[in-house]
Amino acid sequence: MSFNYDQAPSPAFVLEERLLRKNLELIASVQQAAGIEIILALKGFSMWSVFPFVKKYLSGATASSLNEARLIYEEMGCKAHTYCVAYLPDEFQEIMKYSSHLVFNSVAQYERFRPQVEAFGEKISCGIRCNPEYSEVETELYNPAAPGSRLGEVEPAFANGLPEGIEGLHFHTLCESTSYDLEKTLAAFEQHFGHLIPKVKWVNMGGGHLMTRKGYDTAHLIQVLKKFKAKWGVDVILEPGSAIAWETGVLVSTVLDIHESRGVKAAICDISFTGHMPDTLEMPYRPRITGASQIPEVGKPAYRIGGVSCLSGDYMKEYSFEKELQVGDRLIFEDMIHYTMVKTTTFNGVRHPDICILRESGELEVVKRFRYEDYRDRLS
Repeated sequence: MSFNYDQAPSPAFVLEERLLRKNLELIASVQQAAGIEIILALKGFSMWSVFPFVKKYLSGATASSLNEARLIYEEMGCKAHTYCVAYLPDEFQEIMKYSSHLVFNSVAQYERFRPQVEAFGEKISCGIRCNPEYSEVETELYNPAAPGSRLGEVEPAFANGLPEGIEGLHFHTLCESTSYDLEKTLAAFEQHFGHLIPKVKWVNMGGGHLMTRKGYDTAHLIQVLKKFKAKWGVDVILEPGSAIAWETGVLVSTVLDIHESRGVKAAICDISFTGHMPDTLEMPYRPRITGASQIPEVGKPAYRIGGVSCLSGDYMKEYSFEKELQVGDRLIFEDMIHYTMVKTTTFNGVRHPDICILRESGELEVVKRFRYEDYRDRLS
């Protein structure tokens, strides 16, 4: 099914329901074949209007804050697997209300909150995050196992064994990684923490398992997971974020002006890289634009793509196009649903993109349109 994006509002994020279902069906098949639990990481995808749809395929979701845990509880109808780098004392009682699992970033933090967990009226399964000090992630900004990382405990922290009441171990050192990266990470995890695994009920292998990317070896992933389960006799949990919404939708934009300075042409659009796609500047990476080449080609018109904020660096370097761009042309930024949406800001008060769903029926539904009040109410 093809869709004419001239029919969509601009700017707008457009999620394709058909593509989301395709990803979820694949992930659910891995979950079933490996006999594990796969849950959605809200830090990668938190479009709660489709949570009931996601819940048909996955076991639940994982949170990294009180707000995420509450959103899971209220919109997905289940309790969260919650991990926070540090729990805020004045929020902890409420976080427990929304959580079935709590993972602590340090042994010391667990011991501080342990009396509250034990006194809570319902059972909560607690775990500790471990740092296996191994990762294939090359960009330090996204590497949880970088030297001196604040994320998780290294092996010496468990010199006295596991604290009483700990039922799980958690690690997360992957980022858009392969099953072979996971296999190598598991070897490091077992080397450092293998003596603790027989003492727990579950191991959470975090996120970064990009099993919906073309070419990912899902058969190998299933083999790795089944082997680990058989060896240690524990429940296994994966919590991908990007994999759920990978290549499921776009960001629609419109050219507002063509600006030329000293021979450099810029197509200024109704989007902002710093406001709507901050990952493109943080990582950095160049988003794909439908019908354009990221490498300027001789003989074809080339343009920087400029955003509407006043940040000087709110642009992407030249793309080449088949023909000259005109004011009013639509530019479609591909694969903009995972991470991009959750990191948007209201910097400069720039208009926030609408959020839309292209239903499998072909109907385009606008599920959220941002107003002045959304911008105003973020501050005071």
